[in-house]
Amino acid sequence: MVVTWQLRHQLMAERTGGKQKMTTDQAVLLRARDGDRRAFSELTEQYRAELQAHCYRMLGSVHDAEDMVQETLTAAWRALPGFEGRASLRAWLYRIATNRCLNARRDARRVPSVPVPPFAPPEPTRRGDRPWLQPYPEALLTGLADTGAGPEARYQRRETIELAFVAGLQRLPPRQLAVLLLRDVLGFGTAEVAIMLDTTAIAVKASLQRARASMHPQSHPDPRPGTARQAAAAELAVARRFADAYQGDDIDTLIGLLTDDAWLVMPPAPHEYQGRAAIAGFLRASAGWRAGARFRLTPVLAGGQPAFMSYYLDQPAGLIVLTVAGDRIAVISRFLDTGLYRYFER
Repeated sequence: MVVTWQLRHQLMAERTGGKQKMTTDQAVLLRARDGDRRAFSELTEQYRAELQAHCYRMLGSVHDAEDMVQETLTAAWRALPGFEGRASLRAWLYRIATNRCLNARRDARRVPSVPVPPFAPPEPTRRGDRPWLQPYPEALLTGLADTGAGPEARYQRRETIELAFVAGLQRLPPRQLAVLLLRDVLGFGTAEVAIMLDTTAIAVKASLQRARASMHPQSHPDPRPGTARQAAAAELAVARRFADAYQGDDIDTLIGLLTDDAWLVMPPAPHEYQGRAAIAGFLRASAGWRAGARFRLTPVLAGGQPAFMSYYLDQPAGLIVLTVAGDRIAVISRFLDTGLYRYFER
């Protein structure tokens, strides 16, 4: 095993009774470098939740984020003998995770299968371009505190799990996306980000400027200081009214809960409907196909937003996430991938 001179010096000081003592993490790191997998898990498990959230922001997919964290930890284990301690272990793990995600985003094989509706939907307002967007389960946010974010972080990290922000991220070029997340969400310094991405500080600053300019203002969470955003009581009250109307096929009441310019989106399907009339047309077409059979909704939370697991004839029928504005619903996001249920049922 090759031990860096910093760690070797600390180890010798400990053994010879010198004043310089090894920290617990340094001692665990030495055991991990000696091939102790339990020590490696002890070092890295504390970062798993935040690494998975980072990979989710990079990729917009819960499934892919889970896979990418596993790849990151496997790569870190294999590369641990070469870890020299010049950067923190956390920064080193983020470097591996970020570059793995960048490779995944460039993979041309990452093409989603678009579901075919069982009825003829009305003509959409537009065809969207967010096929990879998925909601983030509340269970995976456990332990994802805002600790660890550097002083340059602009946002509460939990807020950057919200759908609007992640949707905006997916439209950025990969390198700009990585820089924005590392700098503005995680608070790493410019020099650190340059090392992580094997580029220069000047390039990082230029990418960051372009990324900030490209993000739609509505895609940014509220950067005001305070506690991480949670679904407020008012939002949950609106969500309950939505659930009652949705389960009762009361389309008129449901439409009355929407803002005038509300959206209905259904990733990975490209159909997007804006406005009460367009959304009502889609819902009525769906109700006509079901011939009286109704949905059942089970409330959950997705990244702090009110959400529901829907069931049709007692079979999973997709997740619904609501974006609430005041006492109205601004966006209904339906996700048809029932494979997401395993994350929300935890």
